[in-house]
Amino acid sequence: MPALCRDCFHTFEAGARCPACRSPRVLSHPELFDLTIAHMDCDAFYASVEKRDDPALADKPVIIGGGQRGVVSTACYIARIRGVRSAMPMFQALKLCPEAVVIRPRGEHYAAISRQIRALMEELSPAIEPLSLDEAFLDMTGTARLHGAPPAVMLARLVKRMEDELGLSGSIGLSHNKFLAKVASDLDKPRGFSVIGAAEAADFLRDKPVSLIWGVGGATRASLERAGIRTFADLLRWDKTDLHARFGTMGDRLWHLARGQDDRRVSSHHPVKSISNETTFFEDTADPELLDGHLWRLAEKVADRAKAKDIAGRVVTLKLKRADFRGLTRRISLPDATQSADRIYRTARALFDTALGEAPFRLIGVGISDLASAETADRSGDLLDPQAARRIAAERATDAIRARFGTGAILKGRAIR
Repeated sequence: MPALCRDCFHTFEAGARCPACRSPRVLSHPELFDLTIAHMDCDAFYASVEKRDDPALADKPVIIGGGQRGVVSTACYIARIRGVRSAMPMFQALKLCPEAVVIRPRGEHYAAISRQIRALMEELSPAIEPLSLDEAFLDMTGTARLHGAPPAVMLARLVKRMEDELGLSGSIGLSHNKFLAKVASDLDKPRGFSVIGAAEAADFLRDKPVSLIWGVGGATRASLERAGIRTFADLLRWDKTDLHARFGTMGDRLWHLARGQDDRRVSSHHPVKSISNETTFFEDTADPELLDGHLWRLAEKVADRAKAKDIAGRVVTLKLKRADFRGLTRRISLPDATQSADRIYRTARALFDTALGEAPFRLIGVGISDLASAETADRSGDLLDPQAARRIAAERATDAIRARFGTGAILKGRAIR
């Protein structure tokens, strides 16, 4: 049976240890060197970055999230042992793990590191489909001749390089389609490498819960359970026509996935549709100065992300959530696209003024959509605001200074309120 040492990348016939370096980290599978679709998922990415940057956190439970009213973004594996999970309310997470170190997310920092990981992936294949900052699909079809090694070997080298060069670990799932590759990457975390071959797919899935399917959340799972469907074996008992009649197009997808079939291609061309940022407060607030400060910071974050992606938006959106959890959304279309923090802020502020009577708020968010290339952004004049062009020019100069000396080199007064 084909085997691979995950430490020295030696390939050989299956054995308990690598014959070259004696490592026990051996991966063996009948289809190991034939499979080409992979899913790479970083291990507790945000928390791992914080632990890498601050070694004093190495043996401590770390939760990335915001405040008692917020939710957990990521929890390290020490915190996960205590029951902490992503998307869990912070107050619940801290009840389970009161000694946890809680760190506010550093989105731009994580994005920069994500780009470093992406660069390593691009050395393996041009067919990369990012799902988030910390995970992506890779199609390694046809790359064996280029690299002189099967995809499995190159993927093992990828996660080794991530550890050696970036100080971060990742887990690999390898199969013949996207669905099974993603399932495989969750089987042996952290630092895992799991394989699901085509020949074994149906038997592997048979006794697994349908919640294994990516995108099957609580509501879908409840709907399936009402139909008596809890496992893949239950799905296999349904006729394709009956599944479609009961669940529509989702029924067709379930019929194929129950048999390990997924014909979706790995695509690197999923356009970004919007850019947004939001924050949840510890306590509901109606303080206009506090809210104004948050508006500016959120607008600046949105602008920074737009500039990094070289795009701009024609629609500015303001999102608010009242103390009673009722959501409010205001949006306005601009005459031309913008990526200017000043312009996004001023537009959002005007929208906010129309909603101030709905305060207090527990959440505020800002975003842009109807995206376009940044080439023609912020070039038209504003007859009602003759100083707009001067402020945009000043912002571009500020961006140049921050790029050279760091993001904290220049701060707006309103940003520190």
